[in-house]
Amino acid sequence: MKGYIFITVLAFTFLQRSTASLEVKGPTEPILEGQDVTLECVDTESELNMSTVHFERFSKYMKRWYRLESDQAYFYRRCFLYDVDVRREEGRLLVFIASIQSWSEGPYRCVTEDSSAADNSSQPLTIPIHYMREVAVHRAGLGYLTRYFNSVQDLKVRLGDDVELECSTSASEAPEYFWAKEGEDWLLPSNKLKLEKVREQDGGRFTCSAQSPTVRSLMKKRTISITVLPEDAAWYETTTGRIVLMVSGAGLVLLVVVISMTTYLCRRARQRKSKGPIDDRSQKKPIYRASVESLPSTASDKQPLV
Repeated sequence: MKGYIFITVLAFTFLQRSTASLEVKGPTEPILEGQDVTLECVDTESELNMSTVHFERFSKYMKRWYRLESDQAYFYRRCFLYDVDVRREEGRLLVFIASIQSWSEGPYRCVTEDSSAADNSSQPLTIPIHYMREVAVHRAGLGYLTRYFNSVQDLKVRLGDDVELECSTSASEAPEYFWAKEGEDWLLPSNKLKLEKVREQDGGRFTCSAQSPTVRSLMKKRTISITVLPEDAAWYETTTGRIVLMVSGAGLVLLVVVISMTTYLCRRARQRKSKGPIDDRSQKKPIYRASVESLPSTASDKQPLV
């Protein structure tokens, strides 16, 4: 019987200690990157003195919690370019984050310095931040360097060529992509647009839209213009031809620089080798004022002294 009583007391004590009275309250609506955010530390049981409570943020790089009102927090604000302002207003403990960015999502917690509290910290709170970068459009199936030069707004192709465009972006969630053509009512739910054996009527302005699946108002667009050239147009008149010339030119310049540097280093190495080692014995010795060498020589003076 005593064993059951002892176990019951332990269980009650464990449950009492595991109940946290501190809680971090944040925004209930989706937060977009660049918005202002306010967090509040709340004592759910109204037993703690809020002047003994402070906010902490976990650093993923340092792998530790640090106090937001400390000098270390000032260092993080300067180095990682985000502004966090801790405010104490009428017994309330608040954190104001101006223009929140994806790297300042947290987690955050509030901690009390009262050692008599059953649980001296709240559960960590991470702020989900929704963001989407600008959309880029390029020819599909090209190398990285060619794709870098190929993010253009005006695409020129020859009549009868095959065209495959791909749009992409970086976002907090995988976006939904849609292609549309100006003046037409079709909508293609894909990040790729394929035009086989293009005709003159295939030219025009095409728009790729990327939309967040959670926050429908978060959307980015990129519009490009496709110009169809005659079938006998020279290959260098097309956008792909110009890109090949640009990439080839950049590669040629890099090759010239490498050859020039190699030739210069080889010449310096040959010059050093031709000079040979320095003979220390051939160097002139210094002459001191009090030495014999410093006195004027009379070996060549043949006139008798008077």
